[in-house]
Amino acid sequence: MTTPNVFSAVWTVMRKELRDIGRDRRTLALALLLGPLLYPVLMIGIGALAEGRARTQLDKTLELPVAGREHAPNLVAFLATQGIRAVDAPADLDAAVARQDADVGLRIDPGYAEAWRAGRPALVEVVHDSTRRNAEIPVLRVRRALEGYRDQVGALRLLVRGLDPGLTRALAVGSRDVASADAKRGLLLSGILPYLLILMAFLGGAYLIIDATAGERERQSLEPLLATPAPRGAIVSGKIAAACALGLLSLLLTLLAFKLGAQLATGVARLLDVRWSAMGKMLLVLLPMLFVGTTLLTFLAAAAKSVKEAQSHMTWLMLLPMLPTIALAANPIKTAPWQYAVPFLAQNQMLLKVIRGEAIEPATWAIYLGASCGLAALLWCAAVWRYRQERLAISG
Repeated sequence: MTTPNVFSAVWTVMRKELRDIGRDRRTLALALLLGPLLYPVLMIGIGALAEGRARTQLDKTLELPVAGREHAPNLVAFLATQGIRAVDAPADLDAAVARQDADVGLRIDPGYAEAWRAGRPALVEVVHDSTRRNAEIPVLRVRRALEGYRDQVGALRLLVRGLDPGLTRALAVGSRDVASADAKRGLLLSGILPYLLILMAFLGGAYLIIDATAGERERQSLEPLLATPAPRGAIVSGKIAAACALGLLSLLLTLLAFKLGAQLATGVARLLDVRWSAMGKMLLVLLPMLFVGTTLLTFLAAAAKSVKEAQSHMTWLMLLPMLPTIALAANPIKTAPWQYAVPFLAQNQMLLKVIRGEAIEPATWAIYLGASCGLAALLWCAAVWRYRQERLAISG
């Protein structure tokens, strides 16, 4: 068969698959609109909730259960100036914090007054549960207030004795943040956005490719297609091209929805905004993953005898893009060239560079695109090999 006829066969199969999924408008709507509508709302909603919680916990008066507050009236009065109002503590303060009846508590040692008069360090204990993230801000407020009181009183004690408080501070530690504005914005995005985008690219063509392979096999409509003189490679390529086209359209809609949602949002959610150039780089990063995911699904679905059997692979496939996020959270590592050749980790690292506004060197692009396209080509060959097996046309 001549080359033009191969291209014609690919185009014909691609149009057929797109036309078939176009008839199922509900599936098409889910494939195209679920990500663009759900993920931006999820991201912006989480940002708004986090911002609202932080603002509420920072601005409102914090009621702090204090055990033994009669031992340190001056400390209690200082805390009140910091927006922290001491209240009576329950009989068992530790149990109350553990039951989440209170976010944080304070226990003042009975010997506080004696130690204070003697000029010794007076003991106070911050009672909290370090595993409760919702209590992080109240605990931080209490600790900072106590540290401020400690430093203030310590300085006054030195002044009374005719000593300069600066003598106790051998170093004046400053801080210079060299992170760019894009990198700071990326800090908000780097937690979940790469995973969502990689997942969408990896499984963006799942609806179509499962129906085009396992679905046709279940309906026994795959055998007539395989009986045509079109090469098996052209048939596979046409199906993959149709799925990639659908996945690419979904990715474009998702990125546009993120940008529009960020521009319409207020507060911290506006940091989700990305530039058009960054969106273009994200698409270039995600295109190989779209091809990898579609070819892998084609290979797996071709061995399934029904749509239900093919969909059973989705459980573990959805976990694969999560692995780099979990690994980097548990063991952060410095960026190295070899990472751009590892599936999923490479996409995660490339997206982080784009989100942080860092320049990507040509050598990095070469390693990434070479490794990703090479993996996609291997999976394409595996899918074609499976399509050449005659038992593929047998549904039972």
